[in-house]
Amino acid sequence: MKTAKHILGAICTVKNALKAYQKARKCKRYRPEVLKFEENREINLARAIAAIRDGTYTAGRYFVFKVYEPKERLIMALPFFDRVVQHMIVNIIEPIFEKRFIFHSYACRKDKGAHEASKALAARLYELQIRQGKKIYAIKGDIHHYFQNIDHKILKKEIRRYISDKAVLKILDHIIEHNGIYKDGVGIPVGNLTSQLFANVYLNILDQYIKHELHVHDYFRYMDDFVILSEDPAELNEMLKKIDEFVRDRLHLTLNPKTGVVAAKNGVDFVGYRHFPSFKIVRKGATRRIKKLLHAFETGEVDEELFDRSIESRLAHIEHADAWHLSADIREDVKRSKIGTIERFSILELA
Repeated sequence: MKTAKHILGAICTVKNALKAYQKARKCKRYRPEVLKFEENREINLARAIAAIRDGTYTAGRYFVFKVYEPKERLIMALPFFDRVVQHMIVNIIEPIFEKRFIFHSYACRKDKGAHEASKALAARLYELQIRQGKKIYAIKGDIHHYFQNIDHKILKKEIRRYISDKAVLKILDHIIEHNGIYKDGVGIPVGNLTSQLFANVYLNILDQYIKHELHVHDYFRYMDDFVILSEDPAELNEMLKKIDEFVRDRLHLTLNPKTGVVAAKNGVDFVGYRHFPSFKIVRKGATRRIKKLLHAFETGEVDEELFDRSIESRLAHIEHADAWHLSADIREDVKRSKIGTIERFSILELA
């Protein structure tokens, strides 16, 4: 395998820095830190270029917080300057890794994503079960606490299979080691642009094992969630043992205890949907979270701007499923909640 050499120069161009800045500010251009950066944009971009070129780049301090939707996650966010630097690096190194990834890896990749992953799985289930009339089973698996348990030594070694530019490797090592509140040697922060890429690089090791060692045809992965289809449940159980062993020994990770073999006719959970042979529905947790959001809006815990953004995002997710009536009911609930909120505020103002 040829490695990429002499790529530092491509990272350290004004054109790449400007492109990185524009990506980093997307949908955030009126935030205070972005406006502050903009005041001296040329100077700040020159500083970013110099720090990377001279090998003096030091990542800033993380802002650590939790999000609770769709599940509780710990997020570590870097200052805007560092996010520009990461975009500069990823702009150049991502294509190097991208061409080595398998087709059915869907997370954080151009023209991929959760909806494409869902479509691909749904189409394959339909082909196998409806058109060919086969009885299909599936491994539904995911990695337990994936991001926080990624082994730095394994990740660095894997990156060196693709890149041999020592100056760039030094910076990448620093970014990997600058892992916030995780203990030394493990974990990459959810929230870093580089973490999204590194997470795919790391599990590409598993992808290659499943495709080329186990010779699996119907395999789909979205970050640390994966699905394997087969007519033979015994074959899948034997395969799962090998995958579990590989994940432990080669990647120093563990599978989620809920990982197992299921009958596809009962639905296959993947990327927020439950996939059946000829239709898909949203998982029950999605409707519970919407009810919780509606209650938070009605009680004033969530303001209207945040509520509107959140509810439209959730409705967009639902509307990719076969759930027209559910979507219509939720829109009616939203309308009633907004009318009720306006009426309550009017009463309060009169009082």
